[in-house]
Amino acid sequence: MSLRALSAGDATASHLLVLLHGWGANAQDVAGIATYMQLVNYQMVFPDAPHPHKLASGMGAPGGRMWYALPDSFDFDQPFTHQADLQESRQLLISWLTALPDKTDIPLEKIILGGFSQGGAMVLDVGMQLPVAGMMILSGYSHGPISAPISPRPILLVHGAQDPVVPIAQAHQNKAELATLSVDVDYHEFNMGHEISLQVLDAARKFCENLV
Repeated sequence: MSLRALSAGDATASHLLVLLHGWGANAQDVAGIATYMQLVNYQMVFPDAPHPHKLASGMGAPGGRMWYALPDSFDFDQPFTHQADLQESRQLLISWLTALPDKTDIPLEKIILGGFSQGGAMVLDVGMQLPVAGMMILSGYSHGPISAPISPRPILLVHGAQDPVVPIAQAHQNKAELATLSVDVDYHEFNMGHEISLQVLDAARKFCENLV
């Protein structure tokens, strides 16, 4: 099993941005940012999570995908790294990412890995294990203690001060934990909810441009 993905941007570019969608969304939802980012010398890839979106009731968003299931009552402060569907998604994502250089001729060292919400949690989970150029955590959280990166890389951490889905305390916690790991964190806290606003896109664009 492999991940399906949408692509945008310059197919001959020297750098690559990979962006993971959140819970209940899909690749098409986040692929729309390509027009607004207007990144020069970047190809962009948006993978679909492997699991169909389902709620605890068994219902789900039509066309929605998820990296793993969440209970109706969810506590972000409780580690859940041993969940079976999360472990499956983790292995699939690592395999897919490590195969990207052969498909794109772009090495991992020139790939920025980003994610929104649950996608951001997946980036914090797997990104530290790969020698990527940088990471972007947009309104995300962590599955548990963050591991030290295998190589230096900057991390863009963006969150909404009024986020009703992922509390702003999660961003503060991640920022503090990354600081203890001596990671270069570019932190932005905007007056917004759980969303990818134009302010977020502007911060993401500048972050990517600085790594070319």
